[in-house]
Amino acid sequence: MHFEKHLENVLIQAVEKRYGVILPQIDLQPTKKEFAGQITVVVFSMMRHIKGSPEQIGQDLGTHLVETLSEVASFNVVKGFLNLELSDEYWIAQLYQSALTPYPSGSRGARLVEYSSPNTNKPLHLGHVRNNLLGYSVARILEAAGYQVYKTQIINDRGIHICKSMLAWKLFGEGVTPESSGLKGDKLVGRYYVAFDQAYKKEVEQAIAQGLSEEQAKQQAPILIAAQEMLRQWESGDPEVVALWKMMNSWVYSGFEQTYQQLGVSFDKYYYESDTYLLGKEVVEQGLSQGVFYRKPDGSVWIDLTADGLDEKILLRSDGTSVYMTQDLGTALQRAVDFPDVGGMVYTVGNEQDYHFKVLFLILKKLGYHWADDLYHLSYGMVDLPSGKMKSREGTVVDADDLISDMSQTAQSLADELGKLEGMDQPQKAQLYHSIGMGALKYYLLKVDPKKRILFDPNESVDFQGNTGPFIQYTYARIQSILRKVTEPMDQPIYGIKLSEKEVSLLVWIHGYSNVIDHAAAQYSPALLANYLYEGVKGFNSLYQNLPILAETDTPLRLFRIQLCDAVAQRIEHALSLLGIDAPQRM
Repeated sequence: MHFEKHLENVLIQAVEKRYGVILPQIDLQPTKKEFAGQITVVVFSMMRHIKGSPEQIGQDLGTHLVETLSEVASFNVVKGFLNLELSDEYWIAQLYQSALTPYPSGSRGARLVEYSSPNTNKPLHLGHVRNNLLGYSVARILEAAGYQVYKTQIINDRGIHICKSMLAWKLFGEGVTPESSGLKGDKLVGRYYVAFDQAYKKEVEQAIAQGLSEEQAKQQAPILIAAQEMLRQWESGDPEVVALWKMMNSWVYSGFEQTYQQLGVSFDKYYYESDTYLLGKEVVEQGLSQGVFYRKPDGSVWIDLTADGLDEKILLRSDGTSVYMTQDLGTALQRAVDFPDVGGMVYTVGNEQDYHFKVLFLILKKLGYHWADDLYHLSYGMVDLPSGKMKSREGTVVDADDLISDMSQTAQSLADELGKLEGMDQPQKAQLYHSIGMGALKYYLLKVDPKKRILFDPNESVDFQGNTGPFIQYTYARIQSILRKVTEPMDQPIYGIKLSEKEVSLLVWIHGYSNVIDHAAAQYSPALLANYLYEGVKGFNSLYQNLPILAETDTPLRLFRIQLCDAVAQRIEHALSLLGIDAPQRM
């Protein structure tokens, strides 16, 4: 039994005996930093059931706990808060009892996490980077919290935007391939998405100069009409268009995989809109037969959600082509079939799609799917750079590959300047530069609450001081350096020593790890884990600077501190892995 649960039972019994009241529960919290203690009993919450002074009740209960429980060394009462200081022996025991993986895999059921979900008309950019890192980390955290997790993505491989790249390549590409150009496939295709937009703007300008309104010019541009016709040809299975589509998509997939490898993310299953949109059309027919959807005179299919505080939403165009919502309905159904054990799905998509997911989840509920109550939109804010906003159509995006490369170079220049890598050969250095650069990028993007917009400063992120990935990695490497110098056995438990405040603080931090994982999983927030990490790393560095470790002359105390270092390092390494960050042995 966890001590907290035992403490709660003892307090309920004490209250019943002293005040004749059976409390439904006891409100326990971590003690605030400004007060002595580690566990706080909120006496205020008892006052609905007990008459009297909260301060006096706190004194009575504190005295009882000190007399009853060997784990409680002392207490203090601040207004209606009873702060408990636990004994050194209790905290020492926690060091040897705390487990890194508190939950067996799959013990809490299954979750599906979707992330990445790119379009096959352009390379991945900075926005995709936040998406991938967030989704992957949430998946890892859910796994650590005891869920069976399926990592998926839906690839947007069809639609008008895809046809724009295809048409531009056909018109302007002159048969160029990734091999002949030396470009990654996703970058090559992205060039033609930009080329389409440039040609389209020229045609619009010419049409306006000839007397058309801007709206007419935009709708009647020949290159847009040709792209729309190509989409219709694709949906009807035209062999030439389908062959072009398959060829260009294969280029993009190859490019994406290289980027995913560099980012350190992976997937268990891929879905393609070119498959799921057909299933979506079946859902539309089902919704029509149920009376959930309706058909307008022009043949388009809609749902009216005005009674739910939303609006009317189109599900099928008048020409029979599907929209994003159609595809997403089909994808959700396919996943429910493929993973019948899944108790919930997490969609990692930017906050510009908040409304879309409200509508999607509501439609699925109205269609009667029981799992529709367990859908979650992991909404996140945009990533900006000091230089400003990015636009993909204009070719001004921050390319993911370029960003990854720049981060490694930034890490290299800073590490070399600090002279931290003496004695390493070049391949080792290159790997370390990548680990530090990616650690900096990932930590910077994940330490912020997902919902918040981020101003990403690459130089600030690669700092070996402060709340950064490299600072945490460096602390881990520092501990490994200490452990490499240890010659004595480290597996003998050490009891009977007097702990300093800094040691107790680290032991409390270690003990809280499983709760942090629980909270991060419940809130789908890697930021909670990142901030926990930073607190622990600060605590360790404070101990390192103020107390001897290897130089400690008291043998039991030295061994205990070495064991404490090892436990801290294990938590850092494990927590970093949940954020998708390497823990280098040397820096």
